Amino acid sequence: MRYKMMPVNKLFITGCLVMAILVLNACKPEKDKPRVKPSVPVTVALSAEKEVPVQLKAIGTVEAFATVAVKSQVNGQIARIHFEEGSHVEKGDLLITIDPAPFLATLGQYEAALARNRAQEKFARDQAARYKGLLKEGIVAQDQYDLLRTNAESLAAAVNSDLAAIKSAKIQLGYCTIRSPISGRTGTLALHTGNLVKANDIPIVTINQICPINVVFSIPEKKIGDVKKAMAGAELKIEALVPDEPGNIETGTLSFMDNAVNPETGTIKIKGVFENASKKLWPGRFIDVIMTLSLLKNAVVVPTSAIQTSQEGQFVYTVNQEKTVEVRPVTVGPAVGEESVIEKGLVSGETIVVDGQLRLTPGAAIEAKNIPGPGEKTL
Repeated sequence: MRYKMMPVNKLFITGCLVMAILVLNACKPEKDKPRVKPSVPVTVALSAEKEVPVQLKAIGTVEAFATVAVKSQVNGQIARIHFEEGSHVEKGDLLITIDPAPFLATLGQYEAALARNRAQEKFARDQAARYKGLLKEGIVAQDQYDLLRTNAESLAAAVNSDLAAIKSAKIQLGYCTIRSPISGRTGTLALHTGNLVKANDIPIVTINQICPINVVFSIPEKKIGDVKKAMAGAELKIEALVPDEPGNIETGTLSFMDNAVNPETGTIKIKGVFENASKKLWPGRFIDVIMTLSLLKNAVVVPTSAIQTSQEGQFVYTVNQEKTVEVRPVTVGPAVGEESVIEKGLVSGETIVVDGQLRLTPGAAIEAKNIPGPGEKTL
């Protein structure tokens, strides 16, 4: 019996197909199993109840409580400067002496004229009195008596004029000593000893009163109602944070609110007064200002970093018992430091995510880096 042999080429091709089928079957994966998503590492904290101050923050400018430009009220030569530039002076301290010699000479002239006119007035009055008796006896004419009486009255007027001139001369002499009208710090001297000064010309020196001192700043017009309401309740406290000096805070009170809103900026000017006992506040300096309006009691607060924003509004990620996160919409109130008040949406003691939110989705499992213990507040 004869068997028909298969051609070699067909046999080779058939073998290759069989081998390919075997390889594909060997490489076929088993039925896919569901993958478990890894937990997302995050940082958590507990919401807490606190007493939170309601504050307004602004940038203010320090202004001197009072500024006086000291000028000479007479013409003369500066004889002596009694203070140093940049020194502190008290009200009434002697600052500058102007050479009094010309004024003393003028005063002497007026006093001499007064003595002369008083002597002449006395003689004229005595003469008029004698002629009055002679007039009654008919010895002298009425015109002679009237002339002497008029002369006596004229000399009396001259005496009064001399008295007024002496008073004026003494006032001018008093202007030769210039005293400080306020307590404060002196600035740069514009004139020195030996310089000539003119009455009411350039200021010789400027004095700024810095204890107490003012801080001027502006707030938005929409906050005017809140400020007026707070002013009606009590004296408003203002804190000034001195730049480049962390922790150095000066405390003052609100002393003035402008009577009109600036239409260009939509703000209103406010002024606070500070004792400035440490002399840290300096005129012209920019500082950070915090004005406390009221206190929120039992307010729920969370770290500001926990608050996220979406198209639907602000929210936080809360952690449930299964250590998965949920999206919780919240209404955010004022912020104080690194914390924000949650007006609606959270209660005290809830666990929230404060860091690592970018990798989270609703229902995602988390691995907390710092799990708060029972009753522990990590804020």
